[in-house]
Amino acid sequence: MRGAMLICGTTSDAGKSVLVAGLCRFLARQGVDVVPFKAQNMSNNSFVTLDGGEIGRAQALQARASFKEPSVRFNPVLLKPGSDRTSQVVLHGRAVGTVSAMSYRERKAELLDEVLSTLDGLRRDHEVVVCEGAGSPAEINLRANDIANMGLATRANLPVLVVSDIDRGGVFAHLFGTVAVLDAADQALVSGFVINKFRGDRRLLEPGLKQLKALTGRPVLGVLPWREELWLDAEDSLSYNADGVVGRPKPPKRDWLRVAVIRNPRISNATDVEALACEPGVSVRFVTEPAGLTNADLVVLPGSKSTLTDLQWLFDTGLAEAVRRFEGPVLGICGGFQMLGRYIQDPDGVEWRTSGTGGLGLLDVDFRFEREKTLARPTGLAWREHVTGYEIHHGQVVRSTEKPLIDDEGAQTDRVLGTHWHGLLENDTFRRKFLRWAADRAGRDFEPEEVSFQAAREAQLDLLGDLVAENLDTEAVIDLLERGAPAGLPFVPPGAPPAAE
Repeated sequence: MRGAMLICGTTSDAGKSVLVAGLCRFLARQGVDVVPFKAQNMSNNSFVTLDGGEIGRAQALQARASFKEPSVRFNPVLLKPGSDRTSQVVLHGRAVGTVSAMSYRERKAELLDEVLSTLDGLRRDHEVVVCEGAGSPAEINLRANDIANMGLATRANLPVLVVSDIDRGGVFAHLFGTVAVLDAADQALVSGFVINKFRGDRRLLEPGLKQLKALTGRPVLGVLPWREELWLDAEDSLSYNADGVVGRPKPPKRDWLRVAVIRNPRISNATDVEALACEPGVSVRFVTEPAGLTNADLVVLPGSKSTLTDLQWLFDTGLAEAVRRFEGPVLGICGGFQMLGRYIQDPDGVEWRTSGTGGLGLLDVDFRFEREKTLARPTGLAWREHVTGYEIHHGQVVRSTEKPLIDDEGAQTDRVLGTHWHGLLENDTFRRKFLRWAADRAGRDFEPEEVSFQAAREAQLDLLGDLVAENLDTEAVIDLLERGAPAGLPFVPPGAPPAAE
């Protein structure tokens, strides 16, 4: 088997990432040499590859689903929003500058060549490439410069499946409308649909599936059921429950341990706290106001793409003072670590047009932002436990009087910890020691259980593979991979409107 296909979505968070991961795990279990690919991702949740490059965390998860080591080839362009109008551009794993929404459009032609070259190389080196789109292919205002959806599909001649989340409502309108606003060349590649997160009796859905095929000439190749176990490795923090709860909390043996995670406006790598949420008896919740700390036993300040901006937000919302007054244990990760310090210098304006600003002062540490970003996959000892993690940061420690947390990295006092390492809490033995420490400081009778975070992640990937095998027309998918989009797919009017002058 050899081939490639593109999974698009009617909206962001429609299920593209999980469907790609499920397809990769399904095919890999059949012995297929499969890899994921996302031409352009916009996310502040990222991962560091072994060769020191930065890619979206979703592509790292999809690589694991494929039984492959994550590679910068799987996500050649990563956009990391630093504000509502600007993003850092990461090309082939390395930051190459900052762009506005308008200036980025001008760079897309050259980036498309990079994307196509990378995809061609993957198709030569592997049997199957499962590509993931970005946002929606129906964003007709962006079609002329698109490099991730139909712009990629038409240049690489990829068959396209469109997935939609029925839990949002309006699934048939979403699917029909997505096709109906594309031009004829784009429509010719849209080969079928997948419905995600269905609950209930599928027989009630059947009339709509038949009508959608009659309207578009394209079949629904699968209806994936909603499963509450699928929550790990969310693409962004807004993907969690509306009430801010992370995961599916399981009852404790004794006391609950309540964790409040500050959800900064530019939060990055929010997935760091998911390992805590896997533990029975640990309730993890994102908070955005001081009242959210009232009943907390542990406070976590996660990473940030714009540390100084988010630090100012802490002061503006009153959360800074609330964290200072909090008497229990506190953990700062990456940008959160920097916020806990005394002072942050930024003389070169890496983040702000200012020489620096004061932090929360809970750790006697000073930082300085450097233009060169640190990207690393370190190993070390923390609390006598072997630990691994990854680093993605511009800030560097320039002065510290605190005891290190990991070898010569990070800082710790009797109740405040800080580290630049992402993924530290995924180390099971360290995490259990950390939770016992936090429970002792909070006065909770809490005992962590023998939970393997990596096993939980693998179980989720296996579940995704099972859902694909049981609920997707896999023979039709394999046929699309091998033969491409069927000839003669009907045009669905009205099609794309004329381009604006």
